[in-house]
Amino acid sequence: MIVVIVQAVPPRLRGHLRRYLTEVAAGVYVGELSARVRDRLWSRVINACADGRAILVRSANNEQGYLFDLVGHSDREIVDLDGFQITRLLDNRNA
Repeated sequence: MIVVIVQAVPPRLRGHLRRYLTEVAAGVYVGELSARVRDRLWSRVINACADGRAILVRSANNEQGYLFDLVGHSDREIVDLDGFQITRLLDNRNA
């Protein structure tokens, strides 16, 4: 299972996501895809994200049961803590 969450992305990207996934809320897409299709879809999201942002959450065979990736303008970054993925809020005060 995968979940893709997008914000401020072009409408054509939202339309492309709807071809493969179900939009359960504004900008939240859920579905079951093969690893190959998932990777190709995520590559398309990365290339089409423009000034927006996107999050991919996917099932994984690890202790957490999932992995996630971030792309675009985000106030967070992924940190790996002994195999667990967590997010850290970036300090933008000096930016």
